[in-house]
Order: sequence, then structure tokens, then C-alpha cells
Amino acid sequence: MLKLYNSLSRKKEAFKPIKNKIVGVYTCGPTVYSYAHIGNLRTYIFEDILKRVLEFNKYKVKHVMNITDVGHLVSNADSGADKVELAAQKEKKTVWEVACFYEKAFKKDLKLLNIKEPNVWVRATETIAEQIRLIKVLEKKGFTYQISDGIYFDSSKLKNYGRLWPKKIKIKAGARIEMVPGKKNPTDFALWKFTPPGVKRQMEWDSPWGRRGFPGWHTECVVMSKKFLAIPFDIHCGGIDHILIHHTNEIAQAEAAYGKILANFWLHSEFLIINQGKMGKSEGNIILLKDLIKKNFSPLAFRYLCLGTHYRSKLNFSWTALKSAQNALESLYEKIRALREKRVLTTLNLEKNIYFQNFLESVNDDLNLPQALALMWKMIKSVEISEEEKYQLLLEFDKVFGLGFAQLKRIRIPREIKKLVEMREKYRKKKDWKKADEIRDKITKMGFWIEDTKTGPQIKKI
Repeated sequence: MLKLYNSLSRKKEAFKPIKNKIVGVYTCGPTVYSYAHIGNLRTYIFEDILKRVLEFNKYKVKHVMNITDVGHLVSNADSGADKVELAAQKEKKTVWEVACFYEKAFKKDLKLLNIKEPNVWVRATETIAEQIRLIKVLEKKGFTYQISDGIYFDSSKLKNYGRLWPKKIKIKAGARIEMVPGKKNPTDFALWKFTPPGVKRQMEWDSPWGRRGFPGWHTECVVMSKKFLAIPFDIHCGGIDHILIHHTNEIAQAEAAYGKILANFWLHSEFLIINQGKMGKSEGNIILLKDLIKKNFSPLAFRYLCLGTHYRSKLNFSWTALKSAQNALESLYEKIRALREKRVLTTLNLEKNIYFQNFLESVNDDLNLPQALALMWKMIKSVEISEEEKYQLLLEFDKVFGLGFAQLKRIRIPREIKKLVEMREKYRKKKDWKKADEIRDKITKMGFWIEDTKTGPQIKKI
């Protein structure tokens, strides 16, 4: 039985889908004003693991992910510039060019991390009319009010507002947010923001309230999830930072408009920590996936690192930890290649295999991947099962791990790569580090990386 920790009930619950063997999953996607950092990507790896575990349990998953290309302000106080508009000004591009560029970059990162794409991608700008209709429903039911800068949701009108919050939490103006002039309550939030007088935005639309403007960030996810999954749907995911504001305000709108909870299960991943603090753009300590690649780390080494810490625990990132993860992954790949060379075609009875059943039990216990990894290494070292059993079990386990076991091939180093490595060594001996780094970057772009060891450079496939 699959059990998941539901942030709504604050406990593990047996998972039962609304429709037999069909699961609707909505995950909050990126705001495409900049690159996703590895702290963001940890959340997407967790969501990918969830999806894989559902499929491992023979569920058919309909996965919807949004792209926030409008409406996400730089402040949780419903003030400040739209993040995409601000990026466009800095980069001297149109908002559409900025959004398109970073959407493509995000999808490239997903591919490098072997994260399955959702069944449905949907951009906020594609659902403006639907978002306005939702606001009108809320208006008709008495949950909105208008002030000088937009239409706001009156949180005091909803009896269960904040039901996702930890118990006994108290929100005051200045603690979670600042008070925009005219707001009635600290927890009220913008549904529609008016374009300020004298300002020309690249993304703005006509509205029923007589002012051009754009929707608030929290409205889009309600509209898009309802459009493709209906209400309620099974599972809503995101980072733990979404609990107090974004997901709380999604739930509030759905309950106010439709009298239903938006989703039955709410799952949240913890932060990735660096130097004892949360990684984030506002903290100025971000590391991108391409930064890992430049340092000759495989993206899947980062995925492996994430698997070693439960999604509801903070993950302490360090280059030393990533190096250990890469070494473990390379060792694992070597063992798999060796096992494949010896394999004999036989049929493995998974229902009677103790390692398979223990693996299933681990991943079904709220996605306990650290325990599943430990079990995998124990199985590899076992002398009680055949090499063929080990190989087939590894392929089964990787349906959840997503580390590409089935795609592993005997590594053949192209002659061109070998020549570049030799050239780089000559520059290194001359201490021409700039030229050496340029060649290393070229080799990385060709799908290989170099590890400098005491015995010389080792060429490895990314």
C-alpha cells in the first residue's frame, strides 16, 4: 500500500485515487525570468520520483505543470515589479523572449536530470480569460474587494482560510508580508493587479473592472489545475516555501468559488541548504546545473545526491558531497556494465523476490528513497542471488531511481576527444590554465568530462 505524507492532514495517509488506477497530479512549475537553480531542481526531482513511484504501482498518471510567465511579483506583499517584466528590462529583451528563453533552459535541465516531462504544459498567459472568469465568480460570491491597485481576495470571509498552515501559526502584517495601502487584512492577496497610471507593461490585458492589468500569481494554478484535472484532483506538489502563501491561497480560491478542496493530497519538498542557509535567488547563493557541469559533474550525480536524502528533510549541499555521489554513481555504473556482460535471459518472479518486495515497501513508505538506495547496494553485494537476478532487479529499481541503467553502454572515447585531452595536457604543463579550461569546456559540450587524477586525466561520459 502506498502511503504519502499529506501536508493538509499533517500525517501519512494511505493513498487512494479519486478514479481507480488513474491519478491526477499538478506541480507548480517555474517562473521563467531566470534559470532554475539546483535548489529548485531538487523539488522537480522529488516530483519525478513521486510520478515514477505511482507508475511503479501501476497507476496511470496525468501530470500537469504550469509555466508562470506573468503575475509573479518580486514581493509576497503584492507589490513590486513582475519578475518577467523586470528581467526583460534588465536584459533589454521583450517579455516573450525572456519567458521563451528560460522556459527552454528549464526543459533542458529536466532532460539532463532524466526528469519525465508532464503530460500537459500550460502557460499562465494562455489562460487569462479563464482567470478573469474565476475572479468574477469570487466577486459574485462576495469574496473580493477593489482598491487603487487591483482586485483582492478577502481572506476574512473564508472560515477555513489557512487550513494548510502548521497549527497555532499567527500571521501579522510585517511578519509574513507588508500591508499594501487599502488592504483589509494582512493575509488578503491580489487576484488582479491594475497597471499603474503612466506605466506601459508588455504583458497586460483588458479587464471587466475598467483598468488594464494582469492576474495575480495564485489564481493561475487554480484555473490550470481545474481546466485539465477538475476539482478535486488527487495530488498537488511544490516546495515547502509554497505552504504559507501560494498553496494556501490556491486552496482559498477553490473553496470560495467551488466549495471544494482543490486537491486531496498536498506534498511538499524541503529546502536544499548551502552554508547553513536556504539556497535562493534572493539569498544570492544560487548554483545552476550548468555550474555543476562546468566543474565536470554529471547532472545525474546531483540526482543521485538528492535520492540519498528524504524529500521532507533538508539536503545539505556541498561539492564534497556531490563528489561522493558522483563516485558512487560511477561505481554503480561499472557494476551494471559488468553484470550486463554476464547476463543470461531468464524470467524473474518479482512477486516472490524478497529484494523487490522490500524495495516496493520502501518506496511506498512516503517515497523512502534513502532506504531504497541502501537496499540496492545490499542486493548488489549479496552472494545469495545470481548475477542475472541482480541485473534484472537493478533495471526494475531504476524505474524509480531514473539513473539511466538500461541506457548504459560500453564507453567508447572518440579519437577527437582523446586528441583534445592530449592538447589540454600540453597547456596544463605550460600552466596556460585559460586555454586548458577552454578545451575542457569544449569537451564537456561534446558530452564528456575530464577528472584530473594523480595518474593522469580520466575521460568520462556525461
